[in-house]
Amino acid sequence: MRTNSNAKIVTVFGGSGFVGRHVVRALAKNGYKIKVAVRRPDLTGHLQPLGDLGQIKAIQANVRYYQSVQSAVQGSDIVINLIGTFSVGGKNNCDAVNDFGARAIAQAAKDVKARFIHISSLSADIDSQANYSQSKAAGEEAVFEIIKSAIIMRPSVIFGQEDAFFNRFAAMSTVSPFLPLIGGGKTLFQPVYVGDVADAIVKAANGDLKTGRIYELGGARVASFRECMETMLETIDRKRTFIPLPWFVANTIAKLTGWLPGAPITSDQVKVLQSDNVVSQEAIKQKRTLEGMGIEPRPMESILPSYLVRFRPQGQFTRQGEM
Repeated sequence: MRTNSNAKIVTVFGGSGFVGRHVVRALAKNGYKIKVAVRRPDLTGHLQPLGDLGQIKAIQANVRYYQSVQSAVQGSDIVINLIGTFSVGGKNNCDAVNDFGARAIAQAAKDVKARFIHISSLSADIDSQANYSQSKAAGEEAVFEIIKSAIIMRPSVIFGQEDAFFNRFAAMSTVSPFLPLIGGGKTLFQPVYVGDVADAIVKAANGDLKTGRIYELGGARVASFRECMETMLETIDRKRTFIPLPWFVANTIAKLTGWLPGAPITSDQVKVLQSDNVVSQEAIKQKRTLEGMGIEPRPMESILPSYLVRFRPQGQFTRQGEM
């Protein structure tokens, strides 16, 4: 869809990441002018082909510096916050990004009277032992405290090309005969396709959803961590032995390796995994779900082959069932 001089302006914080790219593409197709607020605008060249010439512009912003956030939202009709982190150390940690960052962006959006859409997580829980979950819940509270008409969306684990979930374990299965099942693999998830999440955000931007609400975004079915791994292995035609790791063992491993760059898991992530990550019955009854928005969630089985095929024994040339 071509943009016009009257097109609404959307500022997207975190628009260069995995979810952000899909959101920017969906917004562009709907004719919006998009400002992508990131720390490194020079690394956003991959976003330009997602829209028409001049439709997408990258601007510098850092949520730890409020003046840059204020500058980024100037002239915006809609502000979307996609920023989030699992990090518990460093300057850009959970509290700085998930809590205070959300607060800063919400305040800036309020100052310019923009519609505000905040992406949180189904893990958000102020009473959780996990810093990530606490900070996500604190960020939600801050958003509604500042903008009562904000829309908050809580997705379950998000999958799609370049995701950090199925891709990570599929890659692991190519070099290891074993796959770990943290906590026995019993934690429940409701994996949601990134394209469906983007569609939900566009609906919010278009004004099609009730404001002042929290929407819970889950996929077509609930699956345990073990079932997710079984689906992944079936997709890539590999057989691996599952090794159940009790919580205390997983936590010990995390404490020993969590400080390393690229660590497989941190202590905080182990705590997050101890709670199920699924849409609540209350949200279903109140139609605060994808189905309630009129979006039919796409199942894992219909999407995973499109990007996990490269992990098959002979890559894309392997037919399923041939080992």
